[in-house]
Amino acid sequence: MAAILYYFKNTPYLNLTNQCYCACTFCLRATQDSVGSADTLWHKTDPSWEEIQQALEQADFSVANEAVFCGYGEPLCAFDNLKRAARWLKEKHPHLLLRVDTNGLGDLINGRPTARELAGLVDAISISLNAPNAARYNDLVRPRFGEGSYEAMLQFARDCLTCIPSVRFSVVDVLSEEEIAQCRAIAEGMGVPLRVRVRS
Repeated sequence: MAAILYYFKNTPYLNLTNQCYCACTFCLRATQDSVGSADTLWHKTDPSWEEIQQALEQADFSVANEAVFCGYGEPLCAFDNLKRAARWLKEKHPHLLLRVDTNGLGDLINGRPTARELAGLVDAISISLNAPNAARYNDLVRPRFGEGSYEAMLQFARDCLTCIPSVRFSVVDVLSEEEIAQCRAIAEGMGVPLRVRVRS
């Protein structure tokens, strides 16, 4: 059975879905079945709210100060369960900082603006910028939505800046130094910090 909740460097991560509308060329799930404490992160079917709640009730959050929505799928593909889980955690473990790691395409996935629905539930959000322009983004991320995906991701970031306390971008070091510098300029222009992730 796939892990709904797993630990990586003592931080609990919530693996709510395997659905994703991207096929990133550098994605870990293409080369390995799990991360951290999980034996596998591949669900046969996405977990129900009851299964997620059971996993939350069985977890030990006493040693953690953060919980992260991130697994082998895009968390905003399980938007309703993400929000329910965040409300549950805020009520039961108010000391936890809640972060979502996302590709930033939640508006396209759900057919509506999504950032404000996370206000008050999520303390931090990390958005995969991934590229300095739309053409390079489409090459690397291969979004199912095609043209317009890059701008939708940037608009989601702008929306998050109005309602989420901490917003950051990330890129993976498969980019050239020049491309990373261009991404950093985009991030700085929006007032968003940039994290360069080292591909495992």
